[in-house]
Amino acid sequence: VSNSSDASAKALLRQDYPLSDRLDLWQQSESGEWLQVSTGDQTVFSSRDIQHRDFVFRVEVPARNSRQVYLRFSSSGPINIGLSISDEATLISRIGREQLGYGIYFGGFLVLLFYNLFIFIAVRDRAFFHYLLYLASYGTYFAVHNGLTFQYFWPDSPAWGNKSLVVLLALTLVWGLRFSRSILNSDRTCPRLDKLAATHQWLSVAGLVGAIVLPYSQIILPLAILSALAPPILIWMGAVSFFAGHPAARYFLVAWSMLLVGVSAYMLKTFGLLPHNFITHNGFQIGSLIEMVLLSLALASRVSELQRHSFTDGLTGIFNRRSFDEHLRDAFAHSVRYRQPLSLMLIDVDHFKAYNDTHGHQFGDDALRAIAQHLQKTLRRSDRRCRYGGEEFVVLMPGTTEDEARILGERQREQIAALELAQGSLTISVGVATLADASFSTEAEVLGAADEALYAAKRTGRDRVLRHTDRHVVASANLATGT
Repeated sequence: VSNSSDASAKALLRQDYPLSDRLDLWQQSESGEWLQVSTGDQTVFSSRDIQHRDFVFRVEVPARNSRQVYLRFSSSGPINIGLSISDEATLISRIGREQLGYGIYFGGFLVLLFYNLFIFIAVRDRAFFHYLLYLASYGTYFAVHNGLTFQYFWPDSPAWGNKSLVVLLALTLVWGLRFSRSILNSDRTCPRLDKLAATHQWLSVAGLVGAIVLPYSQIILPLAILSALAPPILIWMGAVSFFAGHPAARYFLVAWSMLLVGVSAYMLKTFGLLPHNFITHNGFQIGSLIEMVLLSLALASRVSELQRHSFTDGLTGIFNRRSFDEHLRDAFAHSVRYRQPLSLMLIDVDHFKAYNDTHGHQFGDDALRAIAQHLQKTLRRSDRRCRYGGEEFVVLMPGTTEDEARILGERQREQIAALELAQGSLTISVGVATLADASFSTEAEVLGAADEALYAAKRTGRDRVLRHTDRHVVASANLATGT
């Protein structure tokens, strides 16, 4: 180290890879005596000349003179040498920027962790639980990798500091694979790849056991191989799931691709095939944070899918009773506020029990699906079709007058009677009620009026449409049954 100035220079020599097992530095004093500093991540943190996550050494060079500095690196893992020398002011400024970057990075991890924890508490979906364990393992792994946990959490436990790196790497693999299989439903979308991923997951569990009981030098290579093989397997799974139409797969595929790019840059740098710089040294971490954000979006897509399923009838694929109840409240409030008509059409399949008993439940289910698909195709986009229960359907028609609703009901009655079912044909009875000029005070009253009209249609011969305002017909039907 040379000093060409007229004043003595105090410099700081920094090694920016904090995972070196042993690091010894020798430099000559002004008297010619050799001074030695011995440190590394296998010695207690207080052995360091300056208390920092990286290794920082003081070097003093007299005016217009030079000093020889020798360093010896020894490690059971990769020997990654990244040396720089600067004055104190420059290094303090650089470290300040780095600390801000790490604050943003790990702050992002914590935000994702707590955000998804709250969602998991709300939805109780196992994919979120697996993601939380993956996120916690991966975030802590990077804190170990950057030397932050050794500095702040276990400065007097270098043995655990070394072992924690491989333990957390194995945990990351286990939960990353388990999460990926959960969110992609790979046992259904790609069963063969799911078996491959499951095998890789159990190998990672074996690696976790090895990380606990074996020395670092014996387990790091198998875990490195498992880590290198995991992203291609998961990207393959994501691609198959994407082409199978899985809604979360597009985020998943991009997420793991970004991580693979970051990991590749870091590994190529580690083995000397790429230069050691900010991008290659931190590519692993940059790619991981982008991956975590995209995986969180994949989980958000899963929430939307779960919500869609909670509002969808499993047999017919149209909206269910729960969806209808929520939309009826909103549509009723909107109709009252803006004094717009709102019509409700209740549909009941005539003699469906007899059809079911005669032809069997399979043909009965097929008939209900055919009627639901017909409603889905022929009604207007603004109309909300729902399966109300059993053989009953309900259609909510905002902005539709009573006469318009009756015409739509008649059209459906004629078209459904003409449907070509696997076993014969079916007819429907329809009851219509309309909210106009605040004719009903609650949404339950509108529904009750449509239900009354429907049962009047059934009592007076079926295969017909009755409006609630057809009071003489409804009253006659009620009188005939004593209700």
